[in-house]
Amino acid sequence: MGIAVDPTGEPPAHGPARRFARAVVTGGAGFLGSHLCERLLNDGAEVVCLDNFLTGAPANVAHLLPDPAFRLVRCDVSEFVHVPGDVDLVLHFASPASPLDYLEYPIHTLKVGSLGTLHALGLAGEKNARFVLASTSEVYGDPLVHPQPEDYWGNVNPIGPRGVYDEAKRFSEALAMAYRNARGLDAAIVRIFNTYGPRMRPDDGRAIPAFTCAALRGEPLRVHGDGSQTRSISHVDDTVAGILALAASAHSGPVNIGNPDEMSVLELARRILDLTGSDADIEFVERPVDDPTTRRPDITLARELLGWEPRVHWREGLRTTIDWFAAQPGIHDAA
Repeated sequence: MGIAVDPTGEPPAHGPARRFARAVVTGGAGFLGSHLCERLLNDGAEVVCLDNFLTGAPANVAHLLPDPAFRLVRCDVSEFVHVPGDVDLVLHFASPASPLDYLEYPIHTLKVGSLGTLHALGLAGEKNARFVLASTSEVYGDPLVHPQPEDYWGNVNPIGPRGVYDEAKRFSEALAMAYRNARGLDAAIVRIFNTYGPRMRPDDGRAIPAFTCAALRGEPLRVHGDGSQTRSISHVDDTVAGILALAASAHSGPVNIGNPDEMSVLELARRILDLTGSDADIEFVERPVDDPTTRRPDITLARELLGWEPRVHWREGLRTTIDWFAAQPGIHDAA
């Protein structure tokens, strides 16, 4: 059975009216994209996964390949997008997402946020499909408002090192809303806050994989600055549920999807040490340029419009993530 949509904008449980039979997920072989593909298949939809494998990996969706409802296509959406047949949902998740990745691939990041978004929107328009843009809490920059509601415009440095990602996503949002307002496209924006879980790359540079792999190896956990900067972490199962709740509504967003349980980066490192049983040290290193001081979503809209809120406790989520990393070949070897 496919995903239901209520044209009044109420959550699906309030009266399904439309079902998504076939979905396209750009960046579908990435960490978050692969979980979306899996969930859509489990919900009865056919799924076309588009990815150029710049930061995603075929291994993330290898377990889905035997399913006849799943199709994996190597494709750079910055160059073109062509999908034969009917499509009624387009989820645009193609983009480098970690600081290490978008600093290594700044032009790719800007291209997929601009040309890639343009092509994905064109596909949705051609197919008369619902479109959901994966935006990010990074559009808020180093916020001056805390927690961050959707009507906050942000504090972003467009020419700083993070600007290639921040501004790519801000442009993507503007483009999606232009298509909605000028062409009547059924487009929506989800602003995703720090998400973690199985299938993250050990070397992607984000705090949870970096801390976890260091702890498992007995190496120092490198905390930027004094570690007082805060983050709010959302388990991938919760994030996927929120994204698909928005897809299954008639709301345009933007809607924050994240966990409002805020913690300092130092506290996160200590929690991971505790859960791994590691006796590794904590090492304080220089803080990156434009590293946000605070980050916490206001999820009032998600609660009210979608009936969604996170359910996975940080301890349970970190435990399953640590177990996944611990099972990966070579993860205990020195970096």
